[in-house]
Amino acid sequence: MHHKNLSTILLSLIFSLFFSLSAQAENSQDFGQYVVHFNALNTSSLPPQVTRQYNIKRSKNRGMLNLVVLKKVLGTTGTPVAAKIVASASNLTGQQRSLELRKINEPNALYYIAEFGISNEETFKFRFLITPEGETQPLDVRYSHQFYTD
Repeated sequence: MHHKNLSTILLSLIFSLFFSLSAQAENSQDFGQYVVHFNALNTSSLPPQVTRQYNIKRSKNRGMLNLVVLKKVLGTTGTPVAAKIVASASNLTGQQRSLELRKINEPNALYYIAEFGISNEETFKFRFLITPEGETQPLDVRYSHQFYTD
């Protein structure tokens, strides 16, 4: 199997796993016509070949946010849609940071990821203003996650 195909499959499997776990942990929000799935993780939990393929810094002190916007389609799990996303995060001491999201476009999948520095037991409150392509009103998603580096 070609190395790029293997990495693509691995990344898709990893994101699928995180999103299925997200759904179980209720890390999704339903907006009627759209569902937004989101999760945060430590980049050290990603396989090295995936982090190399997608230029993700693999470290216990790096967090990654992944997000997918699905348009509901009857009889399916939904269709990924492109969106304009403005993301920000703040920790419990009030330090704010904007997050630069990168679009990962794979066959049958469209993800947005952002990386950022983290400390052990640091909690971030995330806010996403998501405007799916063709829409005018943003979807407002808020999410908190505590990271562990030890």
